[in-house]
Amino acid sequence: MEDKTDFLVIGAGIAGLLFALKTAEHGKVRIVTKKNIMESNTSLAQGGIAAVCKSSGDSFALHIQDTLASGDGLCNPEIVEIVVNGGPKHIRELINFGVQFSRKENINSADNQNAFDLGREGGHSKKRIFHSYDMTGLEIESALVRRAKEHKNIEIYENHIAIDLITCSTRLKRGSIITTHEDYCCGAYVLDINRKKVKTFSARATLLATGGAGKAYLYTSNPDIATGDGIAMSYRAGAAVANLEFVQFHPTCLYHQQAKNFLISEAMRGEGGILLNASGKRFMQKYDKHGELACRDVVARAIDNELKTDGSDSVYLDISHKKSSFIKKRFPNLYEKCLTFGIDMTKVPIPVVPAAHYMCGGVLTDIHGRTNINRLYAVGETACTGLHGANRLASNSLLEAAVFADRAAQKAILEIKDIDASIPTPPDWDDTGTTDSDEVIMVTHNWEEIRRLMWNYVGIVRSDKRLERAKRRIETIQKEIKEYYRDFKVTADLIELRNIALTAELIVKCAIFRKESRGLHYNIGYKQRDDKFWRKDTILRKPYIG
Repeated sequence: MEDKTDFLVIGAGIAGLLFALKTAEHGKVRIVTKKNIMESNTSLAQGGIAAVCKSSGDSFALHIQDTLASGDGLCNPEIVEIVVNGGPKHIRELINFGVQFSRKENINSADNQNAFDLGREGGHSKKRIFHSYDMTGLEIESALVRRAKEHKNIEIYENHIAIDLITCSTRLKRGSIITTHEDYCCGAYVLDINRKKVKTFSARATLLATGGAGKAYLYTSNPDIATGDGIAMSYRAGAAVANLEFVQFHPTCLYHQQAKNFLISEAMRGEGGILLNASGKRFMQKYDKHGELACRDVVARAIDNELKTDGSDSVYLDISHKKSSFIKKRFPNLYEKCLTFGIDMTKVPIPVVPAAHYMCGGVLTDIHGRTNINRLYAVGETACTGLHGANRLASNSLLEAAVFADRAAQKAILEIKDIDASIPTPPDWDDTGTTDSDEVIMVTHNWEEIRRLMWNYVGIVRSDKRLERAKRRIETIQKEIKEYYRDFKVTADLIELRNIALTAELIVKCAIFRKESRGLHYNIGYKQRDDKFWRKDTILRKPYIG
């Protein structure tokens, strides 16, 4: 079954939706999302979106400086400047799309420079976080989904999961001699989860906006859909991936037996929240002069060290010294959610632990979001644009997604004008010789083993010995998965397992390669940053077999 379109968008967070809304003015768009369209990392983003507001005493130069400092020497300065300078424009655009950012009381809303209640988070020297209380991502996602559903050129396929990208080849000639061939992406094979049918989506341009890979780890703030799909699919297709060793662990996820994937926003520390150890003492000043407002990698390692030192299960985030009315107004969602677990944050500290949160690496792209495979773009957390370097500055991710969705959309619109209107017809999905799965336990067991070994061996603090153990075990698991994948019909669980296993393997390979400690990658065998040999990206690409 083939579905032809001009633009195929795989993923429905802020990056995918903005790209779809902009390209829909120039052609037909299909959005493929493996769950309900509202289920994405964007929807879970609490803190906000960073952008310069000059009335607060901020400047582009300061935002650029903070981003470069957080990236620990690996940010691409050109990309940082592009993204930071684009902040005000894309805040205005989101507002025009219907996003309601929190405003100050008793301020004339017509005064755009002073109207917004800007927040501050770790690593930022000024207040520059546009937020919608503590539900910013949900507010953005809701507004963009409404627009997408209203657009006549956009068709949304929920409960559809991409299996693999489809690449075609064009032979290039010099005179009468065929010299080489050029690969390009012409769509993807997609499983209709409810009907258990594989569809062939053909497209003139394809965007990967599938989010991150937090589910590769035992403890994560990410939703269940964050299984590294874009990274794995693009690598199998021949795209380069980069800097996957830089996995950001959010310092403060709620620690409670009944809580799952619940993040305690960094904005709480920005509003005066303090971290306490099991003895009730503050500890962050021991690790960094910025205390609780240090960058995330510093805070996460500090908490990890405190837990290992005293054997505690968690540390505590305390904002109870602030007025109860302020807490309830600034963090309504967090307040209500904590109450459901019997924690009144206006009166007692919140138990927290670090958890896998954000991939700073991903599919390598240029300044327009293009991969090394023609007609294939990657935007958002699944991409490595060069903005984040070795550590993402808080709330830069939604900004990056907005800026690069726009740049990718404009480039894709131009590029498809040069492509023949006819879209090539790829071969249909072939599952001849496969049968329905009879060993679901294999999927469950391998999934759990990968997540546990990644947490134990490839976590906040690493060593060569731990990384080699992880590599050997994942290679064995990969062999089992490949045999299983060859013999049985695809299911959503099998597709996700295949992707998370490959993504985990790539993370391990990148971590083994980097012989230093920088940003989010901390190896006890190489505790210092080494700019002489390692101030460069870690790039992996599948060997070509022709």
